[in-house]
Amino acid sequence: MFRQTTIRKNLELRADIVTSIRGFFQENSYLEVETPCRIPAPAPEAHIDAQPSGEWFLHASPELCMKQMLAAGFPRIFQICRCFRQHERGGRHLPELTMLEWYTAGASYLDMMTQCEELFTAVARDLGRGNALHYQGAIVDLAVPWERLTVNRAFETYAGVSVAESLEKGTFDETLALGVEPHLGNDRPLILYDYPAACGSLARLKPGSENLAERFELYIQGVEICNAFSELTDPHEQRIRFEREMVLREDTGKVVYPLPEPFLKTLTKMPEAAGNALGVDRLAMLFADTALIDDVVAFTPEEL
Repeated sequence: MFRQTTIRKNLELRADIVTSIRGFFQENSYLEVETPCRIPAPAPEAHIDAQPSGEWFLHASPELCMKQMLAAGFPRIFQICRCFRQHERGGRHLPELTMLEWYTAGASYLDMMTQCEELFTAVARDLGRGNALHYQGAIVDLAVPWERLTVNRAFETYAGVSVAESLEKGTFDETLALGVEPHLGNDRPLILYDYPAACGSLARLKPGSENLAERFELYIQGVEICNAFSELTDPHEQRIRFEREMVLREDTGKVVYPLPEPFLKTLTKMPEAAGNALGVDRLAMLFADTALIDDVVAFTPEEL
């Protein structure tokens, strides 16, 4: 029997989710856009490895091009597209994934938190799930507003260590993944916010604090669903951050990408905005009640 046949209900559910997503954004006056997936220079983030495509790269996110559209005067845009990342394969990861990304001019990450709640509950309603998500034997209450927790408080509460200490030791990502994430969003969705500035290379810094970025991630049953932030619009500061990330890539023996000069030039015209990148595959996992990403995609890399 074909594996695709055994997961047909999940694939039909996934299609319904995508239809619901499109309906939500269309009802809220967002324009659906398409940007190139093959680009000359990805954002040089230290921990995301782009897939080469000839002398260019397949995008890990449509972020750079979509922000250029914001600068061109498109205030509300969204896109559902394929993204590509090297060395990502596991129960929740694929090297080719489906991303929903949207941007709202004139908004902050606080506004984006509300938009995230509205989108998720709209999808749940369209699927006939109401305010209860049944996932892996647990019931998650989707009633808004959702719980919010700062990264600093989460580290102190669940890992018994401060963010500053984990950054100094170089164990921030490991501590977050192993010591913090399993505790997040188990009864209600949880928004983890105010990341250290070092972990938000494209995010605006929090006013009054040079150490915090206006960034958040949504967790449900310990699964990260999205990554969002208030956008950095200062081209000089963005160049400095990109150059810092390039040094980190070089120090760890990774490919150093060229700077995305057209994007940096465009930032001078970009309005204040907030953006969100949400994993469609993981969203489908939640509603399909499966802990394995393979169960919600038609083909895995190993089948090709």
